[in-house]
Amino acid sequence: MGSFADDVGAYLRRELSARRPIPWETEYRIGGTPVDLGGAAGERLVLVELEWRRADPADNAAKLCRHVAEGRIDADAVVVFQLFTRYYDLASGGVSSKRKNAEFVGRTAADVFDHVTYHPVEFGVVPPKRGGDRPDGWRDAADAVVTTICDRLDEDSVSEE
Repeated sequence: MGSFADDVGAYLRRELSARRPIPWETEYRIGGTPVDLGGAAGERLVLVELEWRRADPADNAAKLCRHVAEGRIDADAVVVFQLFTRYYDLASGGVSSKRKNAEFVGRTAADVFDHVTYHPVEFGVVPPKRGGDRPDGWRDAADAVVTTICDRLDEDSVSEE
């Protein structure tokens, strides 16, 4: 994805670690497959996929669903966040079918597996093409994502009780 995307992943890890002190890792491995960010708190595994400019973001949702189905994820609860940059926004309004397909796969996985929850999250930046300038306000957008993730984790914890 490039150095900027790597820096954003590292920033998200640092900020999440400060607010939810679990052992967050970038390039979290599940069955040899990397997930952009992950961390386990007790029996709850939290996974974060950052969809920067991916041609097929549904593939990330599908790989997680496959790993759950194959038993490669050993957790009582799996919480998946799929972060979508504004790259997936349409000029005419709404979002691309690529994003809609990814969300469909994520929601379907959450419907099929009782211990999986899925949250699509807006990441309010337009990612630059390789070598382009970093957009102004990217840290504010990343902070908003961290707040959303923490709020949803809190909501999920309450609904589990």
